[in-house]
Amino acid sequence: MKRAAILALIASTLFIIFFNFNVFATDKGRPYYEEKGLVLWDVKTENKVVAITFDDGPHPKYTKEILDVLEKHQAKATFFALGQHAEKYPDLVLREFNDGHEVANHTYSHSKFKTTKQFKQELIDTNEVIYGITGTYPKLFRPVEGNYNDRLINIAVEQNFKVVMWSWHQDTEDWKEPGVTKIVEKILTGTKPGDVILFHDGGGKRSQTVQALDEVLPELRKQGYEFVTVTELMNNSNAEISR
Repeated sequence: MKRAAILALIASTLFIIFFNFNVFATDKGRPYYEEKGLVLWDVKTENKVVAITFDDGPHPKYTKEILDVLEKHQAKATFFALGQHAEKYPDLVLREFNDGHEVANHTYSHSKFKTTKQFKQELIDTNEVIYGITGTYPKLFRPVEGNYNDRLINIAVEQNFKVVMWSWHQDTEDWKEPGVTKIVEKILTGTKPGDVILFHDGGGKRSQTVQALDEVLPELRKQGYEFVTVTELMNNSNAEISR
């Protein structure tokens, strides 16, 4: 009897957590979110501009190496930082900002399963951490692992964020460590004006990312591409949100 009561309590608790997080958690689809201007995947533009983005940092080794490569090739990028990592490595966040890159919000703990209250607090906490370092509040937010729904988007929009994903054909999947050649080939064979390219500077070993970036940037530069922040991409004079 005691065992049955415990199991029932666990089941009830899990249901409450699931309901609290996922109630109204529908997904109206990309066309709807883009039409409303709530979520960005990429933009339509004739200009050869792309936004390179990094998730899950800062990392004491790989973020520094990535910043060195970006500086070497005079390229700008957008870093979707975790609040807890930004707290540990404020000097790296400050360098990102001072080097002209964009620092954005990627939640505080990278946990997907949060109640509405917890998720909202993670956005606030991360913004406060970044503001304390850079003096600027991030305006861009990327969901953990790209998982989103109406509830999550509505909360982010209420907090004055633009939700940013990435071009579907430009997920490098560098977190799988597929090899430098595969990462480079995927980007170079798929890049189009207005793309948002997804890399990772944290969350694991990123030496392949660093090497691939060092090869990709000069090659795309030869093709006439300019590397801009996500906000700069959105503000591109000949661009409109992709539909």
